[in-house]
Amino acid sequence: MSNTSNTGSWRKSSRSGGNQDNNCVEVRLNDGAPQVSDSKLADDRPILTLTPASYNGLLAWVKDHG
Repeated sequence: MSNTSNTGSWRKSSRSGGNQDNNCVEVRLNDGAPQVSDSKLADDRPILTLTPASYNGLLAWVKDHG
């Protein structure tokens, strides 16, 4: 059995407008689970791990209220 993690790299929100100051929302997949983070908080930032259904619900809400 392997103990390796399948964690993707962080991807910035398209709404960040190419912000180079790291003040944006980022997402990645961690073993198939979507994770969301606020990059402006640097290494101390909390990471929210969601189910795929919850992540899709969050995206739908943002699109409706964004």
